[in-house]
Amino acid sequence: VVLMTSGEHYGAVLNKAFDFERYLDVLAADGLNLTRTFAGTYRELPGEFSIADNTLAPAAEAFACPWQRVDDAGGFRRGGRFDLQQWDEAYFDRLRTFLAEAARREIVVELVLFCFMYNDDLWHYSPMHADNAVSGGGAGSRLDVYAPPADNPLIGVQEALVRRIVTELNAFDNLYYEIINEPYCFFDHTAAAAWQHRMVDVIVRTERSLPHRHLIAMNVENRAMRVADLHPDVSIVNFHYAEPEAVLGNYHWNRVIADDETGFKGQAAAPYRREMWAFMFAGGGVFSHLDYSFTVAHPDGTAPIIGETPGFGSPAWRREVAVCRQFMEGLDLPAMAPHNEAVRFHGGDSETCRVLADPGRTYAVYAWGGKRAMLALSVPGGRYRATWIRPADGKILREETCDLQPPARPFTSPVYAEDIVLKLVRT
Repeated sequence: VVLMTSGEHYGAVLNKAFDFERYLDVLAADGLNLTRTFAGTYRELPGEFSIADNTLAPAAEAFACPWQRVDDAGGFRRGGRFDLQQWDEAYFDRLRTFLAEAARREIVVELVLFCFMYNDDLWHYSPMHADNAVSGGGAGSRLDVYAPPADNPLIGVQEALVRRIVTELNAFDNLYYEIINEPYCFFDHTAAAAWQHRMVDVIVRTERSLPHRHLIAMNVENRAMRVADLHPDVSIVNFHYAEPEAVLGNYHWNRVIADDETGFKGQAAAPYRREMWAFMFAGGGVFSHLDYSFTVAHPDGTAPIIGETPGFGSPAWRREVAVCRQFMEGLDLPAMAPHNEAVRFHGGDSETCRVLADPGRTYAVYAWGGKRAMLALSVPGGRYRATWIRPADGKILREETCDLQPPARPFTSPVYAEDIVLKLVRT
């Protein structure tokens, strides 16, 4: 299975004003099967990062936090103080309900346990800030929050929270955990990995005495990086704004590689569609688009993308994501792997392509950047069925049966506007 979605900005659980049942209805109706949500250890301020109506920036009274709110005092927009030694049981009720409603719609939940504190304003707003933690145990500096365990004043609080969440959600089979969102923003990779590895160990130890096990993801970098040190219990390697090289440079790990967040490519579908198809055809297993059309006022994902919002989303775009998911699931995925060597450009004016193949049986080619692709196919001789598809809507542009014999022969696509997909199946 591939997990593909275009989901809200991670506040579905922690923002009590957000109607997550309506949101999950839309994801299911649009043919998507994943949502990413933050656990409530981090929240944002309204207007932060130029995001209009940010679901991750709840009003103080709407903030659902795993720790018990003690009072609404505290200056600098902190929105209350919290006891890091006590749980808010209403929060856990909401979290369980969210998982159950997602499961009912066959939607997988990526639960992100922690998030990097991007600036001092956000840090002053955090329940883990020393001024907001009435029973002690908070940190004074945002640089200490995810420091290596030996130097981390919050390590006991963080471990206790992970154990509680993992125990609370053990029965759910539509769940995997990401340790922390974008830890690489201020740590070097060695320091970030030390803290993350500790949290992975906590999950694994906790689940040893529980009936079920869950996959664990680590967020390692933006765009691409060759991972040098991967915890053996990590099953999913998350990149943000991922490029195909993120998959190709880490394929040897034999783990799922995820494009876990998109953005910063404008307010139109085409750049994100190219990112999606190129990444999945490189061998990616997860595509999680960040869709700003979901807001508190528009849980159905119909909010217009306005101002300087750093991304894109719409009902029409979500249909494009569903087209890619349906195409991928129409392949014999366990047999497929990246095989760019099977196709090379013979001419035409397309910029580049990606190839996913079960050599000798099935080839899936994604080409973009021009108007017509002339490909040289290096495939075993035989009769093949070729289907050319427009990825924006899944429309079949041309179907033909052809006899292909070595050496590689030119194969010309129909004229296309932005990109095109070829599915070649030996008959």
